[in-house]
Amino acid sequence: MKLSVHKVKIIIVILLIVLCILSVLYYNFVLYSQFKIEEFANDYISISEKNENPIFKIHKIMLYSSANAIDSTDTQALKGINISQYTDIAIYIDNTSYIYDITNENTIKELYIDNIKITPNSDLGHPYLNYKNALDFAKFKDIEEIQGDRIDFNIVNTNEENENNNYTTPTFYTDCSNPITLTYMNKDIVKNYSVSDTANTVSYNGKVLQEANVNLNDINYTISFNINIVNNLNEKFINNLKLDVHLDDEDGGIYKGYIYDNTTTSGQQYDFFKG
Repeated sequence: MKLSVHKVKIIIVILLIVLCILSVLYYNFVLYSQFKIEEFANDYISISEKNENPIFKIHKIMLYSSANAIDSTDTQALKGINISQYTDIAIYIDNTSYIYDITNENTIKELYIDNIKITPNSDLGHPYLNYKNALDFAKFKDIEEIQGDRIDFNIVNTNEENENNNYTTPTFYTDCSNPITLTYMNKDIVKNYSVSDTANTVSYNGKVLQEANVNLNDINYTISFNINIVNNLNEKFINNLKLDVHLDDEDGGIYKGYIYDNTTTSGQQYDFFKG
């Protein structure tokens, strides 16, 4: 049986279409996937080489946790007290473990904190993070919530700038000689708390949480945020820091008045990743 010229042309067209489809499928599922794998591997190797000797790393973290009571009544009769818990955070950056001198590579041009995530154990209070003046560290200050989604630091480059700077706003030295100071505030864990007639006093520290019958496990929390650095060569670095803060322990925890933790850090999770 002979095929007509017309049918032969149709078969050839169909075969060409099938061949094109198979070629596209082969490219998408074989060649392209292999290409992306190799590209990812090359990028990973390149990034690993750039981060073999980290220029910036977190050297030490200090945490001071306490609480405070504010009487909201005009008479100050201890019948309308609002209780808040706070944790002051100081983060020290090491910029000389790989480069011993102060250079454009290990000094700061820009510093900001973003991607702030707070996971409390309960819905008690209103938690947030903001900058805190280092001179007020371990003291209660009614810090306001940040406007926006990041904390931008003013970089101090000279002694003259240091003398004229207002440290009530986020401030960091270009040579990393001061810590990043922040405060976690859980505002109004208890509102309108009244002191009993037999007590007549209130504690202005973590003890007030016990007096108001606040379960410490309910106000434990996890907080994470990105610390972003741009050096004076315009290279970018990032560290995603995660802190699990426990206010309770077998010795009474914050019920004793306050908790202070001073930790020297180690491990790659504290290195700044060069992008």
